[in-house]
Amino acid sequence: MKQLISDFPAHLQQALTIAQTTQLKPTQKAIHNVLITGLGGSGIGGSIVADLVAPLCSVPVVVNKDYMIPAFVGETTLVLVCSYSGNTEETLSALSHAQQKGAMVACIASGGKVKEIAEEEGYNCLSMKGGNPPRSMFGYSFSFLLHYFKFYGLADVDVKTELEKSVALINHESSALQAEAKDLADQLKDTTAQILTVDGNGGIGARWRQQLNENAKMLCWDAVIPEMNHNELVGWERGSPQFSAIFLRNTSDYERNQKRIEIIKEIIGQKTPHVFEVWSKGETPIQRAMYLIHLGDWVSFYLSELNQVDIMDIKSIDLLKSELSKIPL
Repeated sequence: MKQLISDFPAHLQQALTIAQTTQLKPTQKAIHNVLITGLGGSGIGGSIVADLVAPLCSVPVVVNKDYMIPAFVGETTLVLVCSYSGNTEETLSALSHAQQKGAMVACIASGGKVKEIAEEEGYNCLSMKGGNPPRSMFGYSFSFLLHYFKFYGLADVDVKTELEKSVALINHESSALQAEAKDLADQLKDTTAQILTVDGNGGIGARWRQQLNENAKMLCWDAVIPEMNHNELVGWERGSPQFSAIFLRNTSDYERNQKRIEIIKEIIGQKTPHVFEVWSKGETPIQRAMYLIHLGDWVSFYLSELNQVDIMDIKSIDLLKSELSKIPL
């Protein structure tokens, strides 16, 4: 996993090359809305892309993480199907429902049934090499989704420039970024962490949570400001030093939310000494997102070492899938 995390900027660059050299077919109908369907390491790219394109996209974008799909899906819906293995049962079910609704479909998969269906039906499909943990292939799924939004004319984003500048930023900051990640991991050890972001960056907080869950084998939760101010903040009244709070911050965050964070830090700081801030780097929202995501991946790696766990092990997920496989769909 350490090498896969190190290779993140290379993944972004490789994904850009694949996207630019894959022949894609335009739609024959106008797109009125978009559904991104996928789960776990395959689906988190959809959550983050949906956040990032929201200020740019000309149509509504909904992220789906279930067997079923929303009732609005129809012939003018573009359904972006994301499954790294191509065999995620929930995603295959969602794809089947989308087909029944006559939706336009485009896929992301390394192989499996999703790629097979895409080839049979003539759907656009962007593919990467298989055989790795889905969570380690985020750079591909994210880049491919961003490319689809550009290709279909849904968001005016310079994908090539954004990804290349993200690669340059991460490579330039590599040593300092890893040192910051290691220091933060040292301070998070033996705590249950809350990841806090402002609205519009919730997908990044979810990615941090997922990586701490899978890589470091730690319970963790994420929350979004200002929504958490209206409920969850009160829960901190029963907080204690066993918990930690990590604020993922950007200098571009809305001013009122910046002020909220300063007040929240004081409130939470009365319950635990483990209150931390992580500031992004980069010129644009996409570049800042890539920086924070890479930093979070390194934090999860160093915590896996401190916790003395097998970073690759997902036996609980494997057990669940094994038991589900005994039950016919």
